[in-house]
Amino acid sequence: MPRPCVALLYPGDRAMRDRADPAESRFAALFEAFASAGVSAVPAVYNDAFAGEVEAQLRGCRLVLTWCNPIEGGRRRDVLDAMLRRVADSGVVVSAHPETILKLGTKDVLFHTRDLPFGSDVCRIESLTQLEEELPERLRQGARVLKQYRGHSGIGVWRVELVGPIGTPACLRVRHAQRGSDEELMALAALLARLAPYFEPVNGGHMIDQAWQPRLVEGMVRAYLVEDRVEGFGHQSVNALYPAKPGEPAPPSGPRLYHAADLPQFQFLKERLETEWVELLRTRVGLSREQLPFLWDCDFMFGEPLAGAMERYVLCEINVSSVSPFPDSAIRPLVSAAQRRLERL
Repeated sequence: MPRPCVALLYPGDRAMRDRADPAESRFAALFEAFASAGVSAVPAVYNDAFAGEVEAQLRGCRLVLTWCNPIEGGRRRDVLDAMLRRVADSGVVVSAHPETILKLGTKDVLFHTRDLPFGSDVCRIESLTQLEEELPERLRQGARVLKQYRGHSGIGVWRVELVGPIGTPACLRVRHAQRGSDEELMALAALLARLAPYFEPVNGGHMIDQAWQPRLVEGMVRAYLVEDRVEGFGHQSVNALYPAKPGEPAPPSGPRLYHAADLPQFQFLKERLETEWVELLRTRVGLSREQLPFLWDCDFMFGEPLAGAMERYVLCEINVSSVSPFPDSAIRPLVSAAQRRLERL
């Protein structure tokens, strides 16, 4: 019998697809690990322009692992997600399945889990009118972070702070988390105009409003999971939203440092995720254990500590669509998880 076939799907153009070579891709180490395990893994370079060709390729495989951002250079995943649903319906295992992404990989997960141990003060804003009516009062209690429904790399994530009376031309201090953005002073009306596109149906039709976490300056912890087990960590100084000193730009973000899952300082987080939080999360959003992604990650901010408690972690977002790069420590567990699934097919 032929060895089981796994496809690694990632975006590219026609030239990339025609010359696709596992050894030259950014997933070379993962391809090598599959080969060492006796599993045939092939590149499936994807573009909407040749989606039908990729679909035919995937139907000849047994398992597909996907890496494709929800928005990238003006492109969306609509065509890809529809294709992946058809492939999954034909009996091929797709991870992450588009349905899983919708339940875990959008900012709505922050609202649905706001009362769980890793949750925080989060509201769902359904319209610009609601934002105009409710935001001023929340800002009087402290800064807020407004997040578009679905995105990546800080796109559509805004820190808003009240610095003057509502209605004055410079009452709000606003910073977009996208790399290269400058801090601005603006009126509420100007902010509403800036955020209006996120309330269009094509962009999700709503936003998520989360309380600002002052300890963001201490960095962000990314826990990398294979199914329900933590297999690595990333730790990064994230300053994209941190308010700048007067007359100065915000300090640049530091590099993300990758670590194996046994990093001592994050063992409490690992234990909480594996023994309680993943199960709470899975149950809350309505996913079975088998629907958990083969590879995903959770970004946590440091929260204000509770009396007598260990370190508090606050969920910032969950990445499911395109988890890359990831620590080397996750490669072998990812291959093993894929093998176990293939054996059950």
